[in-house]
Amino acid sequence: MAKFYFYYAAMNAGKSTTLLQADFNYRERGMRTLLFTAAFDDRFEPGKITSRIGLASHATAIDPETDLYEEIAIESAEATVDCVLVDEAQWLTRAQVFQLAAVCDELGIPVLAYGLRTDFQAKLFPGSAALLGIADNLIELKAICACGRKATMNLRINDDGFAVKEGAQIEVGGNERYVALCRRHYAEQMGLRRGASA
Repeated sequence: MAKFYFYYAAMNAGKSTTLLQADFNYRERGMRTLLFTAAFDDRFEPGKITSRIGLASHATAIDPETDLYEEIAIESAEATVDCVLVDEAQWLTRAQVFQLAAVCDELGIPVLAYGLRTDFQAKLFPGSAALLGIADNLIELKAICACGRKATMNLRINDDGFAVKEGAQIEVGGNERYVALCRRHYAEQMGLRRGASA
């Protein structure tokens, strides 16, 4: 039976790098993969998965209206699909997460989804919440805080490097906009101390 995997981490943990390595491993063995990423993430190029260490690959750009099950079913009817890989999976809709589960359960194709668990306010993204709820395997990738502890939080910063405490859940950015921190240093930067309201 095909499995549904969710690889999650804070920023700078190598999620895209890990995805691209998995893709390479499948293709090196003569297997066919399908790659998907969010259409509005155009930091490098629309429809392109790019890691911070320089690895990159083209992918199908998707938006909230994309029916992933239908897209993958059409592709698998033309030729065998051995694995589906999804970058920026936190931005999937709940419906899309269940479409990917159906890809595993009905089409027998494993799905590897990679994304953030929480946003800059430590709130779950809708896609991440659904993935945490139904994926067969949850795998945490490790990022490191400046103090050396495991970074699990994503701090959004302004142009002056100070913490941003309010705003839209989705704001595309890289190192110029986000810093991965351990929980302790995140709480300090956000002014969240014992007894303070969150």
